[in-house]
Amino acid sequence: MPLLPEARSAARLSHQAARRPTLPVALRLAVTGVPAAALAAHAAPALTTIRPLRLALLPRLSGVGAPGGIAVTLDDGPDPLGTPAVLNVLAELGWRVTFFLLGAQAVRYPEVARRIVQARHEIGVHGHLHRNHLARGPQALRRDLARAKTVIEAVTGVRPRWFRPPYGVLSAGTVWAARRAGLRPVLWTAWGRDWTGLPAETITATVLRTLRDGGTVLLHDSDCTSVPGSWRGTVRSIPLLAARVRAQDWQVRTLTEHLGR
Repeated sequence: MPLLPEARSAARLSHQAARRPTLPVALRLAVTGVPAAALAAHAAPALTTIRPLRLALLPRLSGVGAPGGIAVTLDDGPDPLGTPAVLNVLAELGWRVTFFLLGAQAVRYPEVARRIVQARHEIGVHGHLHRNHLARGPQALRRDLARAKTVIEAVTGVRPRWFRPPYGVLSAGTVWAARRAGLRPVLWTAWGRDWTGLPAETITATVLRTLRDGGTVLLHDSDCTSVPGSWRGTVRSIPLLAARVRAQDWQVRTLTEHLGR
């Protein structure tokens, strides 16, 4: 998940939007399923890109779950190289996690997508294409999510219930489109910035800086939108993260186990 210019622009706009009092109201209206609010607020930058504010105002959306454990999530797969390597490490640890799949990747690598489900992991939707949602209208988002959900269900035989937007940019239009698709949005509380090609030790240290009991970790099992080969650092970082998990006596959960239905 490289920081493309449009993503950096979205982040800058989000900081500017912190001075606007109307967006939180519009976002709350969209969450309750009011399409007009979603349409009106779509062009406004999403405050969900500002992590401290998001954690304070929308902890469940951020992935804050019950104490005693964490959720581990992986984005951008399925990948013919990265995903199997991650699955092997998870099997050694006995962890069950949540994979957010891109519909286009599931079409390219259906057998890999099915391997995720066969290993008893949970799947979610990351969109059909990895595009910044601030650059797309609500109807385009609705079509993208519906297509991704249909493709992923057809390939895996499992109906996904979770959704994470690319770059973590969650506009009101995104929330409306997710509701139309029957998907529940969720972001994260800690990430490793692993898509940039960092070494495993740095990825782990970056995660642990903000990971707390009840948190949700974001990593990536594919380099399809990232630095080539970046998944290798992710694979090596997972056992390092496991050492901290054991030291804290935390359970590792799927999102449904972590946040409930």
